[in-house]
Amino acid sequence: MAKQSKDAGKGRAPNVVKKSAKGSQKNFYTMLGLVAAVLGIFIIYQVTKPKAAPESTQVDPSILPQAEGYLLGKADAPVQVLEFADFECPACGQFYVLTEPDVRTRLIETGEISYRFFDYPLPGHRNTWAASHAAACANEQGKFWEMHDQIFATQDQWNSEVTNRPKAIFSRLARELLLNGSQWDECFDSQKYKLNIAANQREGDRRMVSSTPTFVVGDKMIRGALGFDQLKAYVDSALAKAPAVAPVPSGDSALSKGVPPAKSK
Repeated sequence: MAKQSKDAGKGRAPNVVKKSAKGSQKNFYTMLGLVAAVLGIFIIYQVTKPKAAPESTQVDPSILPQAEGYLLGKADAPVQVLEFADFECPACGQFYVLTEPDVRTRLIETGEISYRFFDYPLPGHRNTWAASHAAACANEQGKFWEMHDQIFATQDQWNSEVTNRPKAIFSRLARELLLNGSQWDECFDSQKYKLNIAANQREGDRRMVSSTPTFVVGDKMIRGALGFDQLKAYVDSALAKAPAVAPVPSGDSALSKGVPPAKSK
């Protein structure tokens, strides 16, 4: 009987060792799983943790570029004439066709006035901002007034009543004016001068412009399209109020000969 027990004991020993090995292997995989889980949590944290706040600078959102408009003529002319206009406004187009040619030849080219155009887009005209952008992008290449003229001349082709895609017309005009087409397209699509147009519009608001066209001649504001004679009357009135310009010394004056002015006693 003792021999049987001894042999029986020998038969059970391999089973105990085998179970112990399986337990150790199970514990190893458990620990490996825990390590993997902790590593996964760490990686997720590193990816999703809040980043440090970027450096920032406080700015005033109300600041716009200075309203400059577009100048025609000599900036130092005795009388300054300002026009606040909407490219889609029919009355503005009428002024351009009927009056502006005479204004240019008889007042601007003669040096009596300087003329400055300010965009004043009206809310009821859907395509007027696009027109202002088209002109601003032409100005970038030195041809604002050429584009200004063509935009008014083709007003019936691109206004809100005939199309909702005015760029095709303006792009054609840009190429007819021999502008760099790709530069103009990039400028127009990016709305590069949006803030400049808004600054011109705000200048009109500051001056209490309420309709287009509105003109400022000297110290007078006039609403509505003017005929040449009407505008000339306002210019003459402003000229009468303008300070007298000192005469330029003639060629044989004392100063031109290098003689110093007499000392005051």
